Amino acid sequence: MRTMRGETGANERVKDPSEGVPMVPVELGRIVIREGADQQYIFLKERDGQRGFPIVIGSNEAHEIRRVVTGLQTERPLTHQLAYDSIRALGSDLRRVDIVALRNNTFYAQVVLQNKKGEVNAVVDARPSDAVALALRARCPLRVAEEVLENVRTDTSGPDPLPGPEESPGPPDPA
Repeated sequence: MRTMRGETGANERVKDPSEGVPMVPVELGRIVIREGADQQYIFLKERDGQRGFPIVIGSNEAHEIRRVVTGLQTERPLTHQLAYDSIRALGSDLRRVDIVALRNNTFYAQVVLQNKKGEVNAVVDARPSDAVALALRARCPLRVAEEVLENVRTDTSGPDPLPGPEESPGPPDPA
């Protein structure tokens, strides 16, 4: 796991890695859990649009996301609750989660942390499934890079739909 922090420690301002990168706010559209299957799915959709895309995730992450969405509390903290509580105990909050890249059919995400002043103090690389689970728990924004969304979207809206068959102009008007 790669963590970006200031060279001299916690007091130095960390550069926001998504600065200047077009990002699109997204939200969880649905969770698909198939009991007994190793692979589960979440579907993220554009907040103010029609684009969306699926991400394959593991069963543990899918069940954690379902617990957060339904408000189910466990008797003892599980991994994502522990991570969230640890971030808070160390004086940070989740500012947002960004899905920043797609390489070799694998999504890459970053968890952006902020201090009590609202300044970015760390950026942590994460699997999207873990990052989404944390974002939902923290109720923080979830974004995806425009370039990633354009490459993976499953809708037919947008500026670049597949071209249809060319229509012939028909016979000339005899006027």
